[in-house]
Amino acid sequence: MCFHTQQSKNAQELEHRFKAKFVQNQNYQPGIYNGFSYPTTPVITNENTSLIQLIQWGLIPHWAKDDDIKKNTLNARIETIYEKPAFRDVTNKRCLIMANAFFEWQWLDPKGKYKQKYQINLPDHDVFAFAGLWSEWTNKNTNERIKTYTILTTEANQLMSTIHNSKKRMPVIVSQQYENEWLVNNNLHLQNDSLIATPI
Repeated sequence: MCFHTQQSKNAQELEHRFKAKFVQNQNYQPGIYNGFSYPTTPVITNENTSLIQLIQWGLIPHWAKDDDIKKNTLNARIETIYEKPAFRDVTNKRCLIMANAFFEWQWLDPKGKYKQKYQINLPDHDVFAFAGLWSEWTNKNTNERIKTYTILTTEANQLMSTIHNSKKRMPVIVSQQYENEWLVNNNLHLQNDSLIATPI
């Protein structure tokens, strides 16, 4: 799974990399994000591919009565998105979630009592994009409209199977040359073989 990510690039670097305008850059805080704090992070949606928006991690379906569901929707298994109620209505709402690293813990014993933390990134810590789905939810108490997202996960590749050895999952990373195709056509071309992992 993927619950901890990093985005250390500034707004201008992200605009240059993704050829898009950052519309809320004054509120952007680079750093390490813990999904369970439900941060807003830089995202491009297929609603407007020319804009980088700050969107909340933890997808809230439009039909949800409250936001409690978000703790269970930080990730979505790509194999079951057409079956799960939280995701099946937004499979056509695709997004790119920007990062330059994520973190996983390798179990060093069968019960996971002892763990080794790893940082996973591309060479030179280049920026990449997770494949995601997004939704818009209205808080019925305040009438606030909130955009939220989930990161898609898939079976771990050889590297990640060794590191994420408990569940053998990994986030879906889109190859740079196919990022727009994922947004527009729902086609995925993965960039999994370039990852490197560093124990920290």
